[in-house]
Amino acid sequence: MEEIILARIQFASTTLFHFIFVPLSIGLAFIVAIMQTMYLIKKDEIYQKMTKFWGTFFLINFAVGVVTGIIQEFQFGMNWSSYSRFVGDVFGAPLAIEALLAFFMESTFIGLWIFGWNKIPKKLHLACIWLVSIGTILSAFWILAANSFMQNPVGFTIQNGRAEMNDILAVLTNPKLMVAFPHTIFASFATAAFFVVGVSAWNILKKKDLLFFKKSMAISLILGLVSGLGIAFSGHSQATYLMTAQPMKMAAAEALWEDSDDPAAWTVIANIDVENKESTARLEIPYLLSYLAFSEFSGKVEGMNTLQEKFVQKFGEGDYIPPVKTTFWSFRIMAGTGGLLIVLSGLGLFLMWRGKIVESTRYLKWLVPAIFFPLIGNSFGWIMSEIGRQPWVVNGLMLTSDGISPNVSAGQILFSLISFSLIYTLLAIAMVYLFIRVIKQGPHEKVKEDVSASDPFEMGGLQNAAE
Repeated sequence: MEEIILARIQFASTTLFHFIFVPLSIGLAFIVAIMQTMYLIKKDEIYQKMTKFWGTFFLINFAVGVVTGIIQEFQFGMNWSSYSRFVGDVFGAPLAIEALLAFFMESTFIGLWIFGWNKIPKKLHLACIWLVSIGTILSAFWILAANSFMQNPVGFTIQNGRAEMNDILAVLTNPKLMVAFPHTIFASFATAAFFVVGVSAWNILKKKDLLFFKKSMAISLILGLVSGLGIAFSGHSQATYLMTAQPMKMAAAEALWEDSDDPAAWTVIANIDVENKESTARLEIPYLLSYLAFSEFSGKVEGMNTLQEKFVQKFGEGDYIPPVKTTFWSFRIMAGTGGLLIVLSGLGLFLMWRGKIVESTRYLKWLVPAIFFPLIGNSFGWIMSEIGRQPWVVNGLMLTSDGISPNVSAGQILFSLISFSLIYTLLAIAMVYLFIRVIKQGPHEKVKEDVSASDPFEMGGLQNAAE
């Protein structure tokens, strides 16, 4: 197998695995901060128990996410040295700020939050978890600033064959960043919301700690509905943006080979023939593609064949059409899971309002596997975004084939791919084991006598789970 294929497989596997933990950390920190705020306002001990119980999952997830992030960064220099040299001057600033400011901010205040229970004033302790939440969100901003440069290079000049930053403000106000950042944050909130909802549903089905998990579910369903709507609206903003910045990705996401009609229909299901460069729609929604692309119910979308001719004139000979089937179906899986989140959240809040959530056994059973819906949507959203950019690793500037390390053999990449996969497998097993252990212990697990009563995780927390 060629080096470029193996390197891309390794990049995809490390990123997708790491991207499981990042949204969950961002969302859980936010939910835990909300719960602790409610405890401070309402003086109800159940909210303190909720803060500690769900905070345990945040800490486990955060710890595993840090390890996976280190591995992901390592493979940049190993497999993609040409790419790293090309974008290093641009990426250096946002990634350094993310490490020095956002990550250290998270780590510092996590420590204060863990060991500060009953030792520092309650309002100051609450501020710690809010600063942790803000830190996780800022981390996402700086990482997305770097990724957005790959999608839409701005604020740079080419010097000595490298991209060198000459306008950091342009990098930090990149139009791609402005639409990707809210979309990612809403997706992160939805990921954590449905994790809490799913675990709560499982316990309600078991008739365990009903009041505790009903309150947890209510908070998370509200956040899930708001986040689902936020994902939809911010996703629409991204589609509109793609029409001007990355029209080929938009055309591939619709399997649109020839220019569309005016108005353009959105294809729900299609039979895609890549060899003959044609697609046959099996189910369409009239006017919807025009609305997605232009925010109005009229407008023609250029097809991949038209764009290919333009790109050849602009960049020279080459195939500039991304993998169409992958881009097309990834977009639909992402959009479908997002729609399911809105429906499930709305239905759950209705059942809560009617006071029938405990009796709604079938709905509660749906919510347990729904834990994975946001994770699926996040993963396929990333696949659509990155695969749809191909053949570019930096859009319009560097081809993916030019970014690979020249002195790394296929055997070396294969060895590291197997090694990383083994490490990830062990980490996944450890995390799932700890999560299940904490879930089974529940919010009222008593600590052993040799554990301090001031320990923030006295109710089935990280220390007990790890023992």
